[in-house]
This record gives sequence, structure tokens and C-alpha cells, in this order.
Amino acid sequence: MDEAKYLAIDVGGTNLKYGLIDRSGQLIKNGRVTTPRDCLASFIEQVNRVVDDLHTQIKGIAFSTPGTVEQTTQTIHCPDAELPYLDTVCLQDQLAKYHIPVGIENDGKCAALAELWIGNLADVQNGAAIVLGTCVGGGIILNNHLWAGRHRNGGEVSFMPSNQQDYSNDGLFGYTCSAVRMIKKIAHQLHITPETDGEAVFEAINAHDPVAWPIFETYCQQVASLILNMQTVLDLDRFVIGGGISAQPIVVDEINRAYDAILARRDWVRLTIARPEIMATKYRNDANLYGALYNLLNQLDETHDAAL
Repeated sequence: MDEAKYLAIDVGGTNLKYGLIDRSGQLIKNGRVTTPRDCLASFIEQVNRVVDDLHTQIKGIAFSTPGTVEQTTQTIHCPDAELPYLDTVCLQDQLAKYHIPVGIENDGKCAALAELWIGNLADVQNGAAIVLGTCVGGGIILNNHLWAGRHRNGGEVSFMPSNQQDYSNDGLFGYTCSAVRMIKKIAHQLHITPETDGEAVFEAINAHDPVAWPIFETYCQQVASLILNMQTVLDLDRFVIGGGISAQPIVVDEINRAYDAILARRDWVRLTIARPEIMATKYRNDANLYGALYNLLNQLDETHDAAL
């Protein structure tokens, strides 16, 4: 008998990424479709198309979404996110016609769960995932369990101030560590079109272009500062870096270099705070799919032990 398969869907501002995954974590099929921007009805219609294509093969649907997810009601709260129509929505209710289990979790927490399950946090007790995208997703693993917090806001590092003098959103790590903003800034300076062309931007970065490199260097310094702030509070073993840009080796290399540069200038910190490992996530841009499934499996049985 074939192992049970599940549909995992990662809800992003640009695309809905989906994957057919079995209980052992094997990705059997994947794809993506455009995320509707107008309304909930269009979003559910798009999701239905994906589900209908695989409905006869799956035992459940697992979502990774922006915002805070209330686990008792499976309700999403994201009033200021890119997809505001998802605010106060229960996808379980919206997809009730399929009569199969539906699981939902925040995208940053999904990334951490994926790496805890079968990724680069599986062999450490305490760690965190940082997902560099439009903003910054975060998930914290303490004693081999996801730490969500009483209000399920644990890991929401985008809201941490990066500039104590700037009270606008520009003064938050969600903006200063936004990979999308960094890429657009470099593209604008180099007259690259479209400004979302990350491949062209990283060609310039890898070549140490005199315009691109200082912007990228400052960006990595911001990410390193974010990691140091988290480390002083949580004392973790390892941070894993996810998001599309984590596929570029220079990203993790430069974050590590920037972290060490901070320690070199702050003896008190260097001599007191343990230096964590910093590496890429194992599943890179697909981590949210695996983590979404792991979240659902925890709801369905006790085989996968990660306290939520």
C-alpha cells in the first residue's frame, strides 16, 4: 500500500507554491500558480484548482500563510499583510467540501518546523529559522520544540526595531532585512529592469560591483545584527537562513563575516555570548511546504513530536 500523501501549499504575496509530499518527507510533485491579489473568492478559486487536480491522491491539505494563526480555531490574523483578505479567515471552513483535514501555520514557523523535522535544525536542541523575503519570517526551536508564545507571536522578528531613532516601519528589521527591498534598491541603482530581477542583481553582487556591493554588505550587517539580538536573549545553537536568496552561497558567507566583524569590535559581547552557527536552511525556498505538512501531521497523530 502506498504511503499517505498530502498537499502542502505555501501562500506567498506573488505565488502559491504547492507540493505533493508523503509522510516520510518525500516531495513527489510540485508547482506554482499566481496568488490572486483582489479578494478571498479569487484566492479560494485558485486553491480549489490546485486541490481538484490532486484531490484523489491526498489525505489532507497543509498551509503555510502570512500572519498569526490561532490554532484552536485555525483562524488567520494578518490585517496589515500583503493579502489583507485573509484576515480572520478560517481556511478549514473554506475547504470543508473536501472532507479532509486542513492544517494552517505561519510561514516563518513552518520554515523552522521543516528544519526541525528533516532539515538543518534536526541535530540541535535550540535553534531558529530566519526567512529573508518581502519582510523577515522567523521560527524558534527550544528544546527540540517550536516556541510560538502565548499569543503565537514568537519569532515575529520583523517587528524588532533596528533603528531606535526611527519610529517608522523603515526602522524595523522587517524592512532593513527585506531581501526584496535590497534587490530592488540595487536594481534601481544599476538600472536593471525589472527591479525584481534577483538573478541579475546577484550577478553584480558576486562580481563585487562597486555600486551593488556596499548595499549588499550593509544588508548583511543588518541580518547579522538581528541574529546577534536574538542570540543574546535565546542563547541558540544554530540559525538557519531561508528564503529565495539563501540559494546564493555568498549570502550566508557574508552574514557570517558581518557577524564576526561585530564581535571583533565588541569584546564584551564576544567574550560573553556564545557564537552560534549560521548556515542555510536545507530546504531553502521549499522549507515552508515541508513545515506546513509537519504541522498537519502533528495535528493528526503523535508520531511527529513537536509541541505547537
